Amino acid sequence: MSDRSFKPIRSLTGRVRRPANRQPAAPGASLAVERIADRVSMVDSAVYVRGDRVDSPTSLAETYRSLHEHDDAVAWIGLYRPDQHELGSLAQEFDLHELAVEDAIVAHQRPKLERYDDTLFVVLRAAHYVDAREEVDFGEVHLFVGPDFVITVRHSESPDLSAVRRRLESNPDLLALGPEAILYAILDRIVDGYGPVVAGLGNDIDEIETEVFGSDPQVSRRIYELSREVIDFQRATRPLATVLANLSAGFEKYGTDEELQRYLRDVEDHLTQVIEQVDGFRQLLRDILTVNATLVAQRQNEEMRALSEASIEQNDDVKRISAWAAILFAPTLVGTVYGMNFDHMPELHWALGYPFALVLMLLVSVTLWGVFKYRRWI
Repeated sequence: MSDRSFKPIRSLTGRVRRPANRQPAAPGASLAVERIADRVSMVDSAVYVRGDRVDSPTSLAETYRSLHEHDDAVAWIGLYRPDQHELGSLAQEFDLHELAVEDAIVAHQRPKLERYDDTLFVVLRAAHYVDAREEVDFGEVHLFVGPDFVITVRHSESPDLSAVRRRLESNPDLLALGPEAILYAILDRIVDGYGPVVAGLGNDIDEIETEVFGSDPQVSRRIYELSREVIDFQRATRPLATVLANLSAGFEKYGTDEELQRYLRDVEDHLTQVIEQVDGFRQLLRDILTVNATLVAQRQNEEMRALSEASIEQNDDVKRISAWAAILFAPTLVGTVYGMNFDHMPELHWALGYPFALVLMLLVSVTLWGVFKYRRWI
């Protein structure tokens, strides 16, 4: 996010900011706040006046008191996995809509923008590419943006908003623009974080292309897993385009500063590039999966052909063995009969019996050899 000099702007919520001397919460609400004041779900809380950090409360109760005490103050409360009691306290203090609070508790939402009176409820999905696992981790952050407060609710380690806070605090002129500047800074951080993810997915696809033509047997599973990651990435980026479009639609109605409009359009341009690249990844993965299926089918056909050829060769060998076994069996049968040497055999006292037996064995063997030769068994 580049450092720019912004002019003062009206609130995008279209409402006048709450007066600095608003009444504190009811006594019962204060007691509820005190009971959860020592929880560790509040990562950071700050109260800003004209872009300068004037207080760093350590609990929700202290944040409320500090916001009441300072004129033209803006509170930014960062929470990590808060429970319903903490969000209930915030809802009572800042008049948050119950539907938005319910979404923030349940989480697992797609990016969206909802307007409840003078409060915007924004859901954003962050993405982080993990090189060690070659996987994409997704995070979720919910934002309540009101006239004098910003509440960020994270349900995962990502995104880390501490860098956004430090950058804004180093640029008081930008931070002085109020809650809308914080919202846009977080949007910019989320969209900028998509860049490394796109690069990581691109490298994974290049590796898969190499594996496909390298006959890696595990490539089909990796294509499927990467396709799932690309689909999840699309679910994080595509709805965000609608969120930015809805914010842009309110420029004229709420008199948004022109420089801030250009800033949001720059975020939109970066997001559009990401969406186009991700769409290309999904189409490319489809093509790779088709090519891989074709190559697998070809390899299977080659294996079947090889098996068929081996089977044919085995059949030929069986035929040869069977043919010679039949040829040798015929004289063996005749010889076995004559070898019984019974007294009442007609050929036993026949002078031509022995030559006849030999000629008979030879004739049968030659006949069988001719038959098998004709059928190409031998």
